[in-house]
Amino acid sequence: EQSLGFRNFPPTWGKAMPEYNVVPNPADYDLETTKGKSAYNRAKKNSFPRSKYILGADNLGRDVLSRIVFGARISLQVAAWALTSGLIVGVGLGLLAGYFGGWTDEVLMRIVDVWLALPFILIALVIAQQFLHQGGAALSVVIFMIALTAWTPFVRQVRADVLTIRGQEYVLAARVAGASHNRLLFNHIMPGTLSTILVVATLQVGGLILTESALSFLGAGIPDPIPAWGKSVSDGRQFIEEAWWISFWPGFAIFLVTMSLNFFGDWLRDRLDPKLRQLD
Repeated sequence: EQSLGFRNFPPTWGKAMPEYNVVPNPADYDLETTKGKSAYNRAKKNSFPRSKYILGADNLGRDVLSRIVFGARISLQVAAWALTSGLIVGVGLGLLAGYFGGWTDEVLMRIVDVWLALPFILIALVIAQQFLHQGGAALSVVIFMIALTAWTPFVRQVRADVLTIRGQEYVLAARVAGASHNRLLFNHIMPGTLSTILVVATLQVGGLILTESALSFLGAGIPDPIPAWGKSVSDGRQFIEEAWWISFWPGFAIFLVTMSLNFFGDWLRDRLDPKLRQLD
């Protein structure tokens, strides 16, 4: 079996010492671990959960638990980058719409309405299809596609807060004192929206993970052999009767993480909202 003492050595070690290049245990990841690629063992394909493979093995003999762990890294990475992109764009547009109002507000909000009406899944499938011919959609393309849906909630929530805050006395006093638009926005108005931004961001993470899983399930997400959760669920569909664990455990991981993040977001909203704290 492969020695864990050589797990972080560069690929040249595998050539110099071929005895460590054999990986009979699908739970042991090869030297491409940083890319989430796992060892294949067809002799153990569809293995029932047991002591060696706690959650069983998939149709290629790969340890399901190991793939779930590495899939978590991929899903959270995609969600984090998409959330960051959506937050920057959404907060910026929300500040502009709420602060300036008038035609600026009308145009931006109509763009948001049109954007929400677009069939995102269909658009994502068309975009991904252009890259599937080249061996699968790159991670950056998947992040870009998911980020297309991440900015609209920030625009609406931040705009609503800005419409309320811009009429506060301290903002009016700063305006009378000659404060510039940038100073009003970033020093006086934006700090009042931070709690809303934090809550929306927390609630968004679960939805973005579901979106990434849905795209991977449909074949428009992370390509093989990177073990994305949605792709793992999709791979187990044809073996659902004889090896239900291939699809069940990745699906359960999606459910557990999404529900946990949503509960945390609800709790955070209750803690940061003074009106809800008074009800407690």
